[in-house]
Amino acid sequence: MSDEPRIAVAYDWLQAWRGGETVLAAILRLYPRADLFAVVDFLPDELRSRIGGKRARTTFVQKLPGARRYFRWMLPLFPRAIESLDVSRYDIVISISHAVAKGVRTRNDQLHICYCNTPMRYAWDLRDHYLPSDGLGAGWKGRLAHRMLDRLREWDRRTSDRVTHFIANSAFVRERIARCYGRDADVIHPPVDTAFFTLPPAGTPRGGYYFAASHWVPYKRLEVVVKAFALLADRQLVVAGGGPEAGVARDGVPSNVRYEGEVTRERMRDLMRGADAFVFAAEEDFGIVPVEAQACGTPVIAFGRGGARETVRPVDGPRPTGVFFDEQTPESLADAVRRFEAARFDAADCRAQAERFDGQAFDTAIAAYVAERWSAFRRSLS
Repeated sequence: MSDEPRIAVAYDWLQAWRGGETVLAAILRLYPRADLFAVVDFLPDELRSRIGGKRARTTFVQKLPGARRYFRWMLPLFPRAIESLDVSRYDIVISISHAVAKGVRTRNDQLHICYCNTPMRYAWDLRDHYLPSDGLGAGWKGRLAHRMLDRLREWDRRTSDRVTHFIANSAFVRERIARCYGRDADVIHPPVDTAFFTLPPAGTPRGGYYFAASHWVPYKRLEVVVKAFALLADRQLVVAGGGPEAGVARDGVPSNVRYEGEVTRERMRDLMRGADAFVFAAEEDFGIVPVEAQACGTPVIAFGRGGARETVRPVDGPRPTGVFFDEQTPESLADAVRRFEAARFDAADCRAQAERFDGQAFDTAIAAYVAERWSAFRRSLS
């Protein structure tokens, strides 16, 4: 083996830009000579510069009719697709996985490190959120969907043995990895762009509104946020983001809620800087957006489970950066808004908390982790 290992990076799919792509971009910056693999690559040209202009080597799914628009409906094909990718010439395979990427085929003489954003939510424990929204909650279609997800879950568990080392993006995900795969994991939190999401210029006033932003999918629970502000008619809520549930969620919204739709990063930053608080109702694996809000000096009102417990300092502790609510209901969230308004927060504390998760901390941790594991792995083969 040469001193410089050959590295392959395996990703689930490239189509839009969310938290997983932020991790991918950071790893490709650390290893610019790595080759990229994915089930499909439909990333828009205007986003490709963020991953160094790389294009993924893809699978047969890329060429199927309608794949650009409907590839997610081809999920039953994804295990076979990811296993068809040939990474045999590489010394190290780094998979970044929330679905099937960690199932790429590797040999015992290859080091496979999986950065796991989560075990597949829809296969393991969030079916009740995903299937009804796709019209698969009941009847013969529901039974067929459950059978397919049972098989996918078994494949997911079985292929976890192909991974040499797991990295979890949070302690919450480490617990899920232990429960789903029976494997231990080290925790390295994902990078947050604290160089872009920054405190507002001095003297910038807060805008007198609350802010929520997310991709509109069922488990994000944005409908809980909207309904909570129906109970808080004298407060203003601004919501940004698009996705499959966006159209339905707009129906019958109260007059104190304003939708921005999909927004640019610059507009997102402006909305975060001007908000009294960022509101987050999901049980998220990590949750980059609440940390971005804190980087802008904005406190967070969050559901008190999942990654938010690791990124938000509660109001009953020192240097608080947010308030938690205990149930994903409009009433519980509305109560949290009232408790938030009775507390005091410092923008500098929010900023300091976010800086714990900045890109440099991630780069340092990942580079050291891969180097140490590679050195130990080489010794084990000699």
